[in-house]
Amino acid sequence: MRTSSGVIRTLQRQKKWISLLLTIVLCLGLLPAMAIAADRGEWAPYVSYAVNDTANYGGKTYQVIQPHTSLPGWEPPNVPALWKLTQSAPDTQAPTAPSNLRSTNVTSSSVALAWDASTDNVGVSQYVIYQGASQVGTVTGSTLSYNATGLAASTAYAFTVKAKDAAGNLSPASNTLNVATSGTGGGTDTQAPTAPTNLAVTGVTKTSVSLTWTASTDNVGVTGYDVYLGSAVNQSVTGTTATVTGLTAGTSYIFKVTAKDAAGNVSAASSSVAATTSPAGGGGSVPKHTLTGYWHNFINGSANIKLSEVPSEYDIIALSFADMDLTKPGGVTFNVDGPLSTALGGYSNADLINDIQAKQAQGKKVIISIGGEKGNINLNSASPNIDNFVNSMYGIITQFGLDGVDIDLENGMNVANLTTAIRQLQQKVGSSFILTMAPQTIDMQNANTTYMQLYRNLKDLTTVINVQYYNSGCMLGRDGKCYSQGTIDFLTALTDLTMQWVEPSQLGLGLPAVSSAAGGGYVQPSVVGNALKCLTTGESCGTYKPVAKYPDFRGAMTWSINWDKTSNYNFAKTVKPVLNTLP
Repeated sequence: MRTSSGVIRTLQRQKKWISLLLTIVLCLGLLPAMAIAADRGEWAPYVSYAVNDTANYGGKTYQVIQPHTSLPGWEPPNVPALWKLTQSAPDTQAPTAPSNLRSTNVTSSSVALAWDASTDNVGVSQYVIYQGASQVGTVTGSTLSYNATGLAASTAYAFTVKAKDAAGNLSPASNTLNVATSGTGGGTDTQAPTAPTNLAVTGVTKTSVSLTWTASTDNVGVTGYDVYLGSAVNQSVTGTTATVTGLTAGTSYIFKVTAKDAAGNVSAASSSVAATTSPAGGGGSVPKHTLTGYWHNFINGSANIKLSEVPSEYDIIALSFADMDLTKPGGVTFNVDGPLSTALGGYSNADLINDIQAKQAQGKKVIISIGGEKGNINLNSASPNIDNFVNSMYGIITQFGLDGVDIDLENGMNVANLTTAIRQLQQKVGSSFILTMAPQTIDMQNANTTYMQLYRNLKDLTTVINVQYYNSGCMLGRDGKCYSQGTIDFLTALTDLTMQWVEPSQLGLGLPAVSSAAGGGYVQPSVVGNALKCLTTGESCGTYKPVAKYPDFRGAMTWSINWDKTSNYNFAKTVKPVLNTLP
């Protein structure tokens, strides 16, 4: 047997070991917090980044502000809410060349020049003007004109312009403008160019018309063309193409073109051509302010409902979701989910088709959604994937009598192939085609994300982009401040930011119907209504005040109709009446 003193020494030794073990356990638990931020090398998509990690992109070093898993389009310069610039390599990238150098006025001793702006990775600080090979002047990066003076009468000159950035990088030269000053008498050129011919429309969107024509001729030389919108000059160009922008959707316009020379002689006008811009809001007729909702073709913790149970407040109903066809690259399939069918007492494809027809008879649009949190489509290759997608999707639209497609891809996309596929599908469906999108909040933080590229490619077909203003961290508003989700300021400040790149008539607020429908970002439906009033009328705002009123703002969306059912459709019954009162 041990003595009492021996027992005490043993207990003391045990206490020391226990204390040491506790210290080790605590230190191990603190290791993640104590870990030094990792240098992750070159940025890449589909990588999990932790706070304070660093990565290189475009020759610069960025540090993580919020943990996330990267996706294509979330490159560090595009998402300042996730990354901050910590170190810059020397700027060696030159600006792009100025374009469309032209003369706006010519006298016997001067030539007034104008050009279109260059772009730069940092910013254009200066334009340098050349007469032949000699520099004759400079202007600031925000000035797009210059008056060359002290010239000789009746003399030909050649001008070019280059852009320069703050690092001293010089762009390639613009197009060369050959122009002759007018004479002081006697030998003055009085012969006008011939009229441009073959004026034709080459493209139309909701807000623009693109034109082309055959060049004029002149005894000395044609220096430019004036493009007329109705009876007024819209723009002057040196080439034989032009795009007139800022037009109104669904409106007819008349265009003509005249040519001019250095002496100021102007030709007769070309023949006029008429063009009508595309209708507003893509294909199909929907209310000016729409409410969109998603119908579950699966079972989760929400309510299971037939399409016939969707309340009349919903204008656009998106069936969620089409499935990837694993046997055909790019192909998709859709049928009523088996467990859902059972839960609804044998709800079949035929029942769904009948319900779709009934909703359409009430003026509603029913579309099929691709993607979702876990879904995707395989358009990584053009062939045969695009054909498989178009043919299978058209088959679904035809079988179920659907009005269009919703793009809810949250795991990356091939923009070029998806653009081609959607355009081919729209051509098959026709002008009534409805196209909606549901990007995540971070996808709309910059004009260069993949969703923004897709929108620019399909702008003329897009009905509405309903941004998912939930499941987000702190995100940047138009004022550069970071706003937390679940507030009216988050909705209005971020929407105001996106309004710089998306037409108000094509943008909507996407929110969860109830708090259970999302991991975060839920707001009461009344807050959604106030945000809509703030954006359209400037009333009922929070702290943030949008820079302008957007009376054409399209509307709202909720995830989802099934979740809304769990609150007796409180979202639809609260938000739709607000939409009905908007200007």
